[in-house]
Amino acid sequence: MSTRPSAPSRRRTSRAVYRRRRLVAVLVLLVIVAAAVLAIWQPWRGSSAPVPSAVTPSATPTSPAATSSAPATETPTVTDAADAAPPEAAPSPSGDAIAACTTGDISVLAITDKDSYAAGEQPQLSISLSNTSSSPCLINVGTAKQAFVITSGSDTWWRSTDCQSEPTDQVVQLAAGQTVTSVTPLVWDRTRSSADSCGSTTRPAASPGFYHLQVSIGGIEGADTRMFELQ
Repeated sequence: MSTRPSAPSRRRTSRAVYRRRRLVAVLVLLVIVAAAVLAIWQPWRGSSAPVPSAVTPSATPTSPAATSSAPATETPTVTDAADAAPPEAAPSPSGDAIAACTTGDISVLAITDKDSYAAGEQPQLSISLSNTSSSPCLINVGTAKQAFVITSGSDTWWRSTDCQSEPTDQVVQLAAGQTVTSVTPLVWDRTRSSADSCGSTTRPAASPGFYHLQVSIGGIEGADTRMFELQ
């Protein structure tokens, strides 16, 4: 006679298998949920100090020359006197009229190429001017408005205007903080000038010693003189 498992034993085995399968399913589900949570919430990404947004730098005082976009030795573009717009009528890029430079706007400086000159060496003289204001302005920097004067003590030895020929006008716009310097220097032949001796070849020669160069442009005098020595 064959034997078969009793009914109660079969039911106990089925329930145990079911419980194991259900436990495995629950564990798998918990693993899936935990992985999803970790993928969404990652606390280490925000654990450091927050990165600040762009900060506007604080204002730092700068000299007018530093804020200027023009080179310090830029040469003004030559403008013919007939075509030069009068200072009071010149428009700015924004459409506003640009005023003429005033004495308070401009700083003028006398320049020599050396401090001391050997016997027979001729000084080369230049002029520099800067717009020290915060606005652009117009000024006539032509030779008609330039003046170079060389003195020794109280004695005036030479003036550029004594024998000047064909003076020209040159109206330029100086940006705020811009500095311009004459490109072609005047050469002093180390003789005394006068309006009635321009063609003379026997003008008195300057003696060795110290001399001062004073310059002006457009009626604006240089802040100081430039001292140099003739040997």
